[in-house]
Amino acid sequence: MKKYSLRFTLLSTEDLGAGNHLLKLSLPIEAGIFPEMAPGQFVQVAVPGGIVLLRRPISICNVFPDRRELWLLIGRVGKGTSILTGLPDGTSLDLLIPLGNTFSTEGISRPLLVGGGVGIAPMLFLARQFSVAGIRPTILLGGRTASHIVLREEFEALGEVHLTTDNGELGIEGRVTDHPILQQGSFDRIYTCGPKVMMIAVAKVAESRGIDCEVSLENTMACGIGACLCCVEDLVGKGNTCVCTEGPVFNSTLIKKD
Repeated sequence: MKKYSLRFTLLSTEDLGAGNHLLKLSLPIEAGIFPEMAPGQFVQVAVPGGIVLLRRPISICNVFPDRRELWLLIGRVGKGTSILTGLPDGTSLDLLIPLGNTFSTEGISRPLLVGGGVGIAPMLFLARQFSVAGIRPTILLGGRTASHIVLREEFEALGEVHLTTDNGELGIEGRVTDHPILQQGSFDRIYTCGPKVMMIAVAKVAESRGIDCEVSLENTMACGIGACLCCVEDLVGKGNTCVCTEGPVFNSTLIKKD
């Protein structure tokens, strides 16, 4: 897909709780063509103000080409994300878009989508793609508490949703790997994004059951174009690999589990 440097307008910022914010952006008509995007890809957002020099990599959460709208789910964890989640409506944001590869969905009819933390962002876009294709995916979301599981209504509109929380406040008590649907459900591919330890645990279950699995890595990405090398991951049989250009989506068999 062609990559662009475009200025989007911030329509709104919704505080979802637990440090998570949903930014809704619109691309002005005068900016030209609305870029093609696919689940799994990300954007590099320039932080306004000149205080934070490096762009911030953010997964694409949802896209609505008909109304030229893009959703980004951002967890407030540092100076850059604090600035991005505190901007007034109408702010112009410079995005490099779209970056990275995508989830592979061709021929899949029984998908399971597993997300944790802000890793649920690409899962929503992926769920919507399956829904548009007439497939209602199974979705498993995990969080420390109920407040850490966001966008539930949006997911429930697209698929069959199952939940886990560490404290048992919502859904099954424990981690996503404790949910029976992961251990017993019949799927032809599992997709996962979230904390690396969670993804490795999900991948181990998938591989032990003989189910193909794709993971979306969330390594730190300073440039997004393979120049800085700070996102490098040591992959099985491939060695050091730039996640921003070769990923962020990889087959789980490439990820070292130890």
